[in-house]
Amino acid sequence: MTEEKKKAQLLKLFSMISGKTKIVEPMKNIHGTLRDSDAIEREVALENDTEIARELGDEKLSKTVARARVRLKLFRELDFKMPFDREKMGDLLDSGKTMKEVSDELGISPSTLREYRHVIEEQEDPTIDPYITRVRDVMEDRDLTEQMTRSVTADGFGDSIDITEAELIDVT
Repeated sequence: MTEEKKKAQLLKLFSMISGKTKIVEPMKNIHGTLRDSDAIEREVALENDTEIARELGDEKLSKTVARARVRLKLFRELDFKMPFDREKMGDLLDSGKTMKEVSDELGISPSTLREYRHVIEEQEDPTIDPYITRVRDVMEDRDLTEQMTRSVTADGFGDSIDITEAELIDVT
């Protein structure tokens, strides 16, 4: 029996049992596009902030993209390659000097100092750590689920399983 014939028979059986003639989009097309727990880090590592901003439609957003990336703790090695001693920067900032005075002493611009300070603050800030951990756990769970169900869907029942899952979502 050909695959198309199997699909037609399953569709006919489904229609008879459920009384529905419309089948919603299969679940595999509803899921997001991330394939594993390291997908975000790999995607961010492949593109620089300007390229990401350009994809968003405005190259001028590169600083906003960089701030958002750092806030999500998607650091790059370059974020920590500071042209000065990190400890010295911390001591100067704690000394009560202004940003301008600290930046002059370190030999950088105040905006560069602010960027490095932001990276360090975000690295040390534990506020979103539980959320990042949970997202990674969920993605790892999804990876395992996909691996475990791959063999089940490979036997020709994949389409009927997707249809049934979609119907269950449609009902709830």
